[in-house]
Amino acid sequence: MRKRKPKKRIINPDPRFGDSMVTQFVNMMMLDGKKTTSFDLFYDAMDKIAEKSEESPHDVWKAALKNVMPAVEVRSKRIGGATFQIPTEIRANRKISIGMKWMIKYSRLRSGKGMAEKLAAEVLAASKGEGAAVKKREDTHRMAEANRAFAHFKA
Repeated sequence: MRKRKPKKRIINPDPRFGDSMVTQFVNMMMLDGKKTTSFDLFYDAMDKIAEKSEESPHDVWKAALKNVMPAVEVRSKRIGGATFQIPTEIRANRKISIGMKWMIKYSRLRSGKGMAEKLAAEVLAASKGEGAAVKKREDTHRMAEANRAFAHFKA
């Protein structure tokens, strides 16, 4: 946009936990505009987490999200005919959205029966610092660390 920044959309909190981040997660998980189905899946996963863990499922989910969020990423920049991977810090809201996307992606790729079960397994694994989403974060950090020599090219 040329003239001004677009207005920030306000995301309403979810009915059970009263957290707008849960609504954001459900919105990302949603397919074909089926928000109710997405909420049902999320809450089923939270119920499964409550059975397996003695902590509050919302706290487990928040811990998992915190363990998945990356701090740095690499961006490609073309300098003098060569493309460099330049490590850059990530804004706070982008960290959250990337973490959510990774958690959803790797829970979909998991083996298991039903999305609720897969999501519950991925959230539990991520809260313990394990799982594919946490591995993705570590790989991203490792790549940024390997390309730290090009950090002075920042735009």
